[in-house]
Amino acid sequence: MQLQCLIVEDEPLAAEVLSDYIRQVPFLVLTGHCTDAVRALDFLKKKPVDVIFLDLHLPGIKGFDLLKTLPQRPQVIITTAYHQYALEGYEWNVADYLVKPVEFSRFLTAVNKLAVNTTSEAKPVSSKDPLLRPFLFVYTDKKQVKIFPDEILYVESERDYLRIVLKSKTVIIRQTLQDFEKLLPSYFIRTHRSFIVNSQAIDAYDAVHIEVAGKSIPIGRQFKDDVLRKLQPGAEHL
Repeated sequence: MQLQCLIVEDEPLAAEVLSDYIRQVPFLVLTGHCTDAVRALDFLKKKPVDVIFLDLHLPGIKGFDLLKTLPQRPQVIITTAYHQYALEGYEWNVADYLVKPVEFSRFLTAVNKLAVNTTSEAKPVSSKDPLLRPFLFVYTDKKQVKIFPDEILYVESERDYLRIVLKSKTVIIRQTLQDFEKLLPSYFIRTHRSFIVNSQAIDAYDAVHIEVAGKSIPIGRQFKDDVLRKLQPGAEHL
């Protein structure tokens, strides 16, 4: 199943970039581009979509005002040059908030958050569908390699490199743990200044260690309360 997308953007270059990004993602299909909210409203009456890529500073009716007028709102990804509206955007329960210029890796992170269940008539498909399953591209061995976050067991920082331990292999990349953490789904937990763990892969834990696939991973003192709170509400007092 593919997600039908509408771009609402008055800047030609920004719309062109988004169009190109959408064409590169197998589970996205661009069905329209509108330069203002009035045209977008008319388009949506005739052809409902699953996702709107919405600029906030549109001529006439602004982006958030457009959302207020929609009786049935599709999933929304904000695209704007302004940081200051992020909080208001998340109050509207948007899927993500992208600040221009948008890099393709950041775009992928955003669209991987989109729900599979959509407003279109197509039947929902299992998240195991290879076209819908979230993925990342990481640079290793002089090429971009696709990895699936749900296959990551844990990530370990080793100076300027990261060791990404997956179920079937290990990948070494040059990136900071802080930057890589931003690309991961919410079920990943930072347990230590050198470790991020897939909470779905945890076999056991106590107040100081987590066990994943036979590996004992430390829980840093500064991360302890957050880790225990995520794994078991109230456990931070143990």
